[in-house]
Amino acid sequence: MVNKQKVLIVDDDNNIAELISLYLTKECFETMMVYDGESVMGAIASFEPNLILLDLMLPGIDGYQVCREVRARYATPIIMLSAKGEVFDKVLGLELGADDYMEKPFDSKELVARVKAVLRRYKPAADPKPQPKDESVEYPDLTINRTNYAVTYMGKSVDMPPKELELLYFLASSPNHVFTREQLLDQIWGYEYMGDTRTVDVHIKRLREKIKDHQNWKISTIWGIGYKFEVKK
Repeated sequence: MVNKQKVLIVDDDNNIAELISLYLTKECFETMMVYDGESVMGAIASFEPNLILLDLMLPGIDGYQVCREVRARYATPIIMLSAKGEVFDKVLGLELGADDYMEKPFDSKELVARVKAVLRRYKPAADPKPQPKDESVEYPDLTINRTNYAVTYMGKSVDMPPKELELLYFLASSPNHVFTREQLLDQIWGYEYMGDTRTVDVHIKRLREKIKDHQNWKISTIWGIGYKFEVKK
């Protein structure tokens, strides 16, 4: 019997939480619901979710603070849910560590599709056939392994949300190749993603905070175009 993937639903509106749970249960997910920010860390410890659906407007501790606290301890993917559709709100959520952002009201099919897409990126589906060789790239003091979603920098493991790791892997897999923001958005988030290119800038900023420039390589900004993983020859 295949273990069901678990989704933690955090929303102070009981009706919305129940509705989301119904959508996901029909798609064979196991769900747990909590209705305030204070309950999230305890729920993660007991339920061990594969993904968190996090409402932004929560009583007490809001979704931004919850996201910050979760990301400080766990790499569990987070999709933020909010009636706020301003670019600032989306960028802030992504900057704090969310992997995706959906505006309310949302379509049930799109919600389920995004949950599945984020989970696919975070943990490749089990395949009974022999696995190909590890998808990894190595540079001095840096190893990025996309097969097991692990990054080692200066001899230490670095925690990264799925999209950060995929963006770093994609750039490092094509050293000295310049990619536009649009190309990166399409490759990492998919053409159906509704965000804008500032999403890429936010993730690059977060990568640079974790992976500093090295004497042999660095993430370079190509002004007016995009980014490249620059390797000194």
